[in-house]
Amino acid sequence: MSDPASPRRVLESLLQGISQGRWTDLADLYAEDAVVEQPFAPLPPRRLEGREAIRAHFAAAAQGPLRLEASNLVVHDTADPEVVIAEFDYEGQVTTTGHTFRVANIQVLRVRNGRIVSSRDYHDHLALAAAVGRLQGLVSSIASPPAEP
Repeated sequence: MSDPASPRRVLESLLQGISQGRWTDLADLYAEDAVVEQPFAPLPPRRLEGREAIRAHFAAAAQGPLRLEASNLVVHDTADPEVVIAEFDYEGQVTTTGHTFRVANIQVLRVRNGRIVSSRDYHDHLALAAAVGRLQGLVSSIASPPAEP
């Protein structure tokens, strides 16, 4: 039986919670001073600092139109016993339109004393943005001429 506080088990708990739609419970997996980075999120890259910011992010996700299920999980151990690298896909659905999609992910997770202290997520954010219709808004904002002062 594996240690429930191990990086691998914490990662599995995180992805299981996302897949089951238990967004509001997920912040409890993070340390008080945890940092979550999503460097390729559109408008702008996202950095969440502290459990309360992470909790607010998950609360907003719970109200959003996306339903996600993690699949095809491959976990790579590293030389650092606190760090794992995960490759997985999100099989998703936009509940307002019924549109389904798949988003590839790589996540680097550092876990200490059973809590996530840092996470760096490399989602295919353009695919995710397109799935929820944000890409159209992004393209429009780039293509529109700036407003006159």
